[in-house]
Amino acid sequence: MSTSMFRAAPFLGFAGFGAFWGVWGATLPLLRDQAGVSDAEFGVALLFVAAGALPAMLLTGRLVDALGLRVAGVLLALLGITGLVLSVVSVSHAALCAGALLTGAGSGAADVAINTLAATVEQRTGRPVVARSHAAFSATVALSSLGAGALAAMAGSVLVNFAASAVVTVALGVAVVAATRSAPVGDAATRSTPASVAPTRSAPATRSALADDAVASGGRVAQARAGLGSWRIALLVIGGIGALAFASENAYQSWSAVLLTDAFAAAPPLAALAPAAFATTAALSRVVVATITLRHPIATLAGGSVIATAGGLFTAFAPTLPLALAGVIIAAAGTSVLFPTLLSYGLRPVPDRSRGRATSAISTVAYLGYLVGPAYFGLLADATGVQKAFLGIAALTAALLATFPALSALKPARAPARDVTAALSDHP
Repeated sequence: MSTSMFRAAPFLGFAGFGAFWGVWGATLPLLRDQAGVSDAEFGVALLFVAAGALPAMLLTGRLVDALGLRVAGVLLALLGITGLVLSVVSVSHAALCAGALLTGAGSGAADVAINTLAATVEQRTGRPVVARSHAAFSATVALSSLGAGALAAMAGSVLVNFAASAVVTVALGVAVVAATRSAPVGDAATRSTPASVAPTRSAPATRSALADDAVASGGRVAQARAGLGSWRIALLVIGGIGALAFASENAYQSWSAVLLTDAFAAAPPLAALAPAAFATTAALSRVVVATITLRHPIATLAGGSVIATAGGLFTAFAPTLPLALAGVIIAAAGTSVLFPTLLSYGLRPVPDRSRGRATSAISTVAYLGYLVGPAYFGLLADATGVQKAFLGIAALTAALLATFPALSALKPARAPARDVTAALSDHP
């Protein structure tokens, strides 16, 4: 396996993931029209994306741990194919819901797999791969959404858009498989003990010695199980903090165009600048601070939260459209670094053999922010108007500051991850 190809694998994976979701966002109006559903029915159908994603995210980690990193490429390619299936079958509300469920499952599985891949390459190379991979995702979303918009203007076809997405996503999935095909499954290099260093006994063990060994082994396993419980709690706490970060980030991605339309009467082409500016700023921010996220994660999280909070306040009180757009850009610079930094920090001490399951735990809990966030913002917007609702998002990012001391306190629970998993996996 080429070392350079292995290092490139996460970027290829996130580029494919971004290509799919960029096309998805730009094709939603066409998809709604093809299915012949109302806005309310379409909203219900989109809930099935989350319904498919959550269980897939929860289960995929074990699959990656068992079969190896090449699973990421396979799942990414399957995601591209699900887009084609969705484009063909979505001719009614029921079929649209079924296709959305399948798409959500494919997306959730690919999400966990490529994040596990990025965290593994980061751990093996010592480079800020997670943050830079997420930057590749943001950049590809922006580019593919523009390309899908142009295709929609020319062909006006759901099938054409998702076919273009499938070509790119499947090709990059195959490239990921090729780049990771020789990567060991789990901690293969440390699982077996060479014969030259295998422990031997010069004399038969006495019954007393065997009993002492059994007591010591049982004590180690009991201690390991207690440590594993603390480690799982640490992962869930990190995922919970990630949910707040996701809810904040999603608010700007989903509502910034609505903000410009409702508060400043912007025409659709002008309003589209807001999510595009957000995605572009997110990509640039993740590249710029990537090294800092690896060396100073808590400081990066604190800085990102302060910047995001300032952006939210700026957006909420902006008197003109350019200033509101500037607030969105400031918020993008802050919110975009939060989840990649949390994920990198949470997975850093996790051994290869458990990294998939750890990624599932963090990502599944964090994904809840994507589900609750739109409802939270919608209630605020209904009560105060879209622009003032961003005060509620500023409150979320400000609240994040209070959670970061807990991350430092979790270090003792994170540190023994290798010993904990090794003790449990070696015990019959």
